[in-house]
Amino acid sequence: MNPAELNYQVVGTSDHNQKRNNMEPTKKWRQFMVGIIVNLSAAAVGTCLGWTAPVNPKLNDASLKDSPLDAVPTVDEASWIGSLVALGAVIGPLIGGPMANVVGRKWTLLFSSLLFAVPYATLIFAKTVLVICIARFIQGLGVGFVMCVVPMYMGEISSDEVRGAMGSFMQLFIVTGILYVYCVGPYVSYVALQWACLAIPVAFAVGFFFMPESPAYYIQKGNRESAVNSLVFLRGKSKEGVQDEMSIIQTSVEEALKNKGSVLDVFQNKACLKALIISGGLVSFQQLSGINAVLFYSTDIFIKASGGSGGGMDPSVSTILVGAVMVLSSGTTPLIVDRLGRKIILLFSAVGMAISLFFLGLFFLLDHNKAEIVSSISWLPVVSLIVFVFVYCVGFGSLPWAVLGEMFSPEVKSNASSIVATTCWILGFLVTKYFSALDEALGTHWSFWIFAIFCVVAFFFVTTIMFETKGLTLQQIQDRLNGI
Repeated sequence: MNPAELNYQVVGTSDHNQKRNNMEPTKKWRQFMVGIIVNLSAAAVGTCLGWTAPVNPKLNDASLKDSPLDAVPTVDEASWIGSLVALGAVIGPLIGGPMANVVGRKWTLLFSSLLFAVPYATLIFAKTVLVICIARFIQGLGVGFVMCVVPMYMGEISSDEVRGAMGSFMQLFIVTGILYVYCVGPYVSYVALQWACLAIPVAFAVGFFFMPESPAYYIQKGNRESAVNSLVFLRGKSKEGVQDEMSIIQTSVEEALKNKGSVLDVFQNKACLKALIISGGLVSFQQLSGINAVLFYSTDIFIKASGGSGGGMDPSVSTILVGAVMVLSSGTTPLIVDRLGRKIILLFSAVGMAISLFFLGLFFLLDHNKAEIVSSISWLPVVSLIVFVFVYCVGFGSLPWAVLGEMFSPEVKSNASSIVATTCWILGFLVTKYFSALDEALGTHWSFWIFAIFCVVAFFFVTTIMFETKGLTLQQIQDRLNGI
C-alpha cells in the first residue's frame, strides 16, 4: 500500500466516524500497563549495574566460602568484572538501533532478554574470572539494547498527555532494579542471587511477548492495518476512533523518513553541533561525577568506612539505603522539572554532588591519617553518599536524557542519540575500569575529590553553555541553537 492510498483512507473518513473519534475516551491505563511491562527490561539493566555491590564482598572473601572462584580476584580482574558491562553498553546501541528498524522494537527487546538471561544462567556455573567477564560483557550488550530501544518504543506508543510520565519510567525502573539486587544480594548465596536476577528478564520476556509492536514501526514498514490494530490496543478505542491519531503518526513517520540526516549532518550543521556539545557535555559530566563507581563499589566503600572506623552502620544496610534513596529521588524529577526548569535543577545537582563528594573524600583522608575524630563521624560516608545519589538522580541522573530528546531535530535525532549514548558509556567504562587503580594509587580520598572537581566544572558548563528549554517549543529550541 502506497502513501497516497494511506492518505486517501484517512481523508475519506465519514462525518459519523469523525464524531466518534472525538467522543471515544483514551484508556490511559493500557499505555501504563505496557510501559510497566516493557520497563521490566530496564529493571534488568539495574540488576546488572548494581550486581557487583553485593557480589564483590563474596568474591573478595579470603575464605571463598560463597565464591564460585578458587582464588580472590586481583585488583585488575575485579576492575574488569565491574567495567565490562559499560564496555558492552558502548557496542549495544550500534547493534540494537539498526536491528530495531529491521525486525521491530518488540522483537529487538525480546532478543535483549536473552542478553540478560543467558549470562545470569552462565554465572550460576561460572568457575573462572574469564567466564564471569564474558557474561558481564554480554549483559552490557543487553544494557545498550534496552537503553537505545526502550525510549524509542515508549515515545512511539505514548499519547501526548502521558508522554512525560511514560518517559520517566526507564530511570525509575533502572534504580528499582539496582535496589532489588542491593536488597537480595547480601542475604542470599552467590548462586541464589543469580537465580533472583534471572527471574526479571524471564518475567519481562513472558509479559512483553503479548504486548503490541509500536504503530510507528508498522507505518515505517507500510503495514497500516497492523498499525491501526496496535493503536486500538494501546488506546482502548475502535478502529474508527484512532483514525485521526493514525493520520498524524503516518505523516510524522513519512516526514522523518524523507528528511533523515546523516552522521555528518550532526557535525556540519551549526544548530546540531551546538546541541551535540550541550547533550554530550551533560552525559559526560553524568559519568565523570563517579556515579558508576559509586554503584558498582558501594558495598566496598561502606566496608572500608566501617572497617576504618571500627564501627558504623552495616555496609549492606547502608547500600540498601542508597538504593532506596535513588528510587525515591528518581520519582521526584517528573514532579518538579516542568515547574523549576532543567537548568536550575542541574545546577543544584552539580553543587550537591560536589559538596557530598568533598565530605566523602574528607572522611577517607581522616581515616587514612588515623585521626581520632573518625570514630565519632562513622555516619559521614553514609550521609554523604545518600546526599550524592539523591541530588544525582534528581538532576544529572535523568535530565541529560530529557535535554537530549529536546535538542535535536527529528531527522538527525537517531544518529545524534547514538553518538551521545556511545560517549556516555565509553566514559562509564573508563571510570569503572580505572576507579580501583586510582583508589590504589592516590587513595580513596583523592578518588572522590577528583569526581568532585568534575562536578564543579559541570556547574560552570551548565551556567555558561546550556540554555533553559522550559516552556520552549521544539522549533523555538532550534531557533535558539541557530542564534535566532
